[in-house]
Amino acid sequence: MSARPRLPRAATACAPWVRTRLRTAPGTACAFALLVLVTAFLAAAFPRSVDAYETKGLRHDLGAVTPARSVLEVSAPQPGLELRPESREAAVRQDTLATVHGEILKRLPDPVRADTAESAYGMRTSTPIGAHEPWFPRPYGLDPELTYVTQSGLSDHATLRTGTWPAVHGRVTLESREVEAAVTEATAKALRIKAGATIAVPTRGDDILTVRITGIVAPKNPGGSYWSAEPLLRTPSLVAKPTKETPRYYWIAALLLPPDAGPALLSTTGQPEVYWRIAPDGSRLTALDVPELRTSVASLEGGPGLLAVRDVAGSTATVATDLDEVLTAYDGMRSAIQPVVTVAAVGIGAVAVVVLLMTGGLLASRRHSELALLRARGGSLKGIGGRLLAETAVTAVPAGALGLLLAVVTVGEARLWPAAIGAGAVVVLVCAALPLRTALLHRTPQTHVDRDDLATARPSRRRTVAELTLMVLAVGAVAALRRRGTGAEGGTDLLVSAAPVLVGLIAAVVLVRLYPLPLRLALRSVSRLRGAVGFLALARAGRTSATGTLPLLALLVALTTAAFGGSVLAGVADARDSAAVRATGADARVSGEADSVPLSDGLIRAVEKTAGVRGVARIQVEYGVALPPAENGIEDAKGTTLIGVDPETYAALARSTGLGSFSAGRLKGKGPAVPEGTLPPKDRIVPALVSPSVAERLGEKPRDLQSLAGDFRVEVAGTVTRTPAVDGSSFIVVDSAQLTHRKTTTLLLTGSALDAKALRAAARDSGQNFAVQLRAEERATYVDTPMQSGAERIYLAAIVAGAGYALLAVLLSLLQTAPERTTLLARLRTMGLTSRQGGRLLGFEALPQALLAAGGGLLVGWATIALLAPGIDLVRLALSSGPGAGLLDTAPLRTDPWSLVLPALGVIVLTGAVAGVQAWWAGHRGSITELRAGDSR
Repeated sequence: MSARPRLPRAATACAPWVRTRLRTAPGTACAFALLVLVTAFLAAAFPRSVDAYETKGLRHDLGAVTPARSVLEVSAPQPGLELRPESREAAVRQDTLATVHGEILKRLPDPVRADTAESAYGMRTSTPIGAHEPWFPRPYGLDPELTYVTQSGLSDHATLRTGTWPAVHGRVTLESREVEAAVTEATAKALRIKAGATIAVPTRGDDILTVRITGIVAPKNPGGSYWSAEPLLRTPSLVAKPTKETPRYYWIAALLLPPDAGPALLSTTGQPEVYWRIAPDGSRLTALDVPELRTSVASLEGGPGLLAVRDVAGSTATVATDLDEVLTAYDGMRSAIQPVVTVAAVGIGAVAVVVLLMTGGLLASRRHSELALLRARGGSLKGIGGRLLAETAVTAVPAGALGLLLAVVTVGEARLWPAAIGAGAVVVLVCAALPLRTALLHRTPQTHVDRDDLATARPSRRRTVAELTLMVLAVGAVAALRRRGTGAEGGTDLLVSAAPVLVGLIAAVVLVRLYPLPLRLALRSVSRLRGAVGFLALARAGRTSATGTLPLLALLVALTTAAFGGSVLAGVADARDSAAVRATGADARVSGEADSVPLSDGLIRAVEKTAGVRGVARIQVEYGVALPPAENGIEDAKGTTLIGVDPETYAALARSTGLGSFSAGRLKGKGPAVPEGTLPPKDRIVPALVSPSVAERLGEKPRDLQSLAGDFRVEVAGTVTRTPAVDGSSFIVVDSAQLTHRKTTTLLLTGSALDAKALRAAARDSGQNFAVQLRAEERATYVDTPMQSGAERIYLAAIVAGAGYALLAVLLSLLQTAPERTTLLARLRTMGLTSRQGGRLLGFEALPQALLAAGGGLLVGWATIALLAPGIDLVRLALSSGPGAGLLDTAPLRTDPWSLVLPALGVIVLTGAVAGVQAWWAGHRGSITELRAGDSR
């Protein structure tokens, strides 16, 4: 039996689905891919940006702290006296210390890494030794005290300026009585040390160890850990001798001996000890290393790490560092900033999800007839959904991958997997939106679809239950945020972070429910007018699909997020401005040390003539003025600050700065001013403006007050919590004309474009060490950490992205009904509708929903900020741990009008612009296509 011949397979009867669809609508595919690309980029860039600024913040904090705090110092006392001299000498020689240094570096637990170039080891006298040479300077008649150090690597970290490098000649032992040393240029200048000078160092016996200065060196990197872990190595210092009398100062300095000169120090009386200073290397640390780094530091200070160090450095070795405090401060900053940033991320993420769903809805509505026809002809949901999934994936997957690539290239030094998850989630969402929507709408073949007008729709019970559930969640989230704040313990709470989104969601639901009411009232009013355009436009607006909740939700959440981000930035700016004002008291401040040195008349005149100075307030400040005993007889050793001012000038300054405004008449005393240098009458009562604590202490009756400015009776005329002259909570402000001994110790200047160079030049020319402090310069110091600037950039991006997505939501909403409006215009033009009337018709039709979205966005944005403000504190975001950190206790969130109004106006303008462009375009093209018989549009 012969084999049955094979018949050739039939040729494919149709072109591939995906290729056909892409060729049919290339513009739509490109726009869709662009939207996916941008959204995937934002989703991938956010976690990478957070990782990047947290990592940079960690490295900044480790680099900004002084080496004395960041260095890991291993120290051990000198070898015991019970050992043989040879063993003691061998234990402190360079070879032994170098071997121990290498073993310590090997035993450092991860992720602690050492900067070997800045690390050092050696021996030093822990107790300074007095120097009695007569040529040393003695400012107060006290001998200088010197520390002797045998630090390794001197020639690698210094440049020889004079003489020769110190060296050992032969083998140094306990019996050696002469060694060489070097000093830095700063030490040589301050202590008048020259090459060839000798210093006698007492030993435990009757002998003297002679230290000969052979060279003067200059540090190559004075700020590095080698020189700054112990600043005395490079710079001498004047220190006060402890005494109850007037402080007396003496010099302390360090002499640098060669590394092998350690055995000679064992015979001195300076309690020598060996040390190994490990400079940390933070260049490869990331924010993810912080928990392990904290554990490792704790282990080195008192755990298994310390035991490992003692195995090589001796059983008495200790490890000291302040790295744990640096890491604690870093964690505090990150914990304060992270929840606030999460609020912005959740808001933008919600808007992006809604816009992507709107895009899927737009694509589905445009192809509703096509898909209904396929379903009616026997197409399965699985088959249709699979084709739509493939069609969407062809454009979405490459766009998402490109967005991820751009995020990786743009934001470096961050983890890849969170960014990949973000971009992947965007791709999955857009790929699933169209097939799922199709499956829901076309579960059964549809021959006719009823109208779903927003004005006549009746919400179902399921929808009502869902809306009530969302309302309960929103109320709970807002209540939790107001009660606990964003910085609650236990990490970031996503429900609390989603509070602005939930508020916007509830507002969208409520506005959609209320929307038909004003529309019906407006329609009744317009129906009585003669023209048909207004009535037709409002009637068309009432026929908007009930699914218009999604565009309104996108707009409200986007506008709320943009307003919230703008309010955060405004609150940060206000906090920094307030801190700068409190630090200076005015636009500029000129004062001496501790506000106690009188300013000369020449300096005051020079300052008043400086360009840009508009007003000068002369202030007399006296700290530590004793308060009279309280009425219950209890005395308080803590004094207050007496401030003498000119009432008129100071009242104007207080009003302009917002620090304790008051009426000048409250400070003016009765009767003429007291002549300078004369005692006031005993019955003279001086009115005073005081802080609440002082007011409670003084009571309501006049009290006697004694100060260097004079003795007088003071009566409380008013209380203020702040005052420009001082940043404190205890002060008394009086009229300087009532003081017996008057002097100006501080100048508070107001004006614009103050010349800082001229002010500092005037201060220098006065011959005194007066300080000039400008508010603008103080304000600039508060933005100093990458974590703060990174969080601000994220909020700025949130504002831009929120506004962009809001406008995109408007555009998508209008595009969804664009074919229907085009057909309407074409038909009405056959009835005599002019182009101008067509533009008015489309504008009036889109105006109700635009006004609803803009007005709702304004209201919801304002309400959200007002509701959430008590639970959000921006002080850590605004101020770092720098000089202004303690000036503010809190930095509240405040409404920024520009962030509320500008995006809302943009929605209205874009809506009107799209309507006008569509009317113009429809008026300049033919109407044949729109008027074709059988056109489903």
